[in-house]
Amino acid sequence: MIRPTFVATGAAVLAASLALLASPAAANDALRKSLQSRFPDLGIEQVNKSPIPGLWEVYADGQIFYADDKGDHVLLNGMLVDTRTRTNLTDERLSKLRTIDFASLPLDIAIKEVKGNGKRKLVVFSDADCPFCKRLEKSLLEVTDVTVYTFLYPIDKLHPQANERSRRVWCSADRLRAWKDWMLEGRNPTAAADCDNPVAKVAALGEKYRVNGTPTLVFSNGRTVPGALGAKDIERYLNDAGK
Repeated sequence: MIRPTFVATGAAVLAASLALLASPAAANDALRKSLQSRFPDLGIEQVNKSPIPGLWEVYADGQIFYADDKGDHVLLNGMLVDTRTRTNLTDERLSKLRTIDFASLPLDIAIKEVKGNGKRKLVVFSDADCPFCKRLEKSLLEVTDVTVYTFLYPIDKLHPQANERSRRVWCSADRLRAWKDWMLEGRNPTAAADCDNPVAKVAALGEKYRVNGTPTLVFSNGRTVPGALGAKDIERYLNDAGK
């Protein structure tokens, strides 16, 4: 997240629509240098044109904000929406920028569920006490011909009991059954939480890929999508990943 606290007014952002005098590449580089000089700790990864002339998309520290050509004004914590299609363009861009190399994921430390022919692949970062994760599990009941890999990813500051519950699930004789019983039926896992488990490794993995909320889904094309998607949306992303 961006550390400085400041707010850009609508007028300031609109004033940034002046035509560029330099080439796009030069303006891009100038903006990066300007922001980096003012905020040395800001981890700028990409600077790209936005759909609005004179407004640039800056991808830094896993988040998107928008800036004028010189970096004098920025728009923070705002979502850019295409009113014609009602598409959240900020979320779309974040999903692409946060692409994960699916083949590099350590699937051996996830709970595996094969549904139907299992040809399609899906990874889910899930918190055992997250109500939205439980909603996602219900949606997944309607999806078949997929292999789902669930990484146990308790967010301690929100759900202090989820860590132990995740370890109990992992230590169960039938991990998948223990997970489903809890998420769908509310039956607590009864296994001791003292076996060798991957919860800490998954926490490091989530931090590496900036998974800051649950559920977060990762499709086989590397696209990440946060939130409790419905079955139709899951199907759409699965089909897109297979193209």
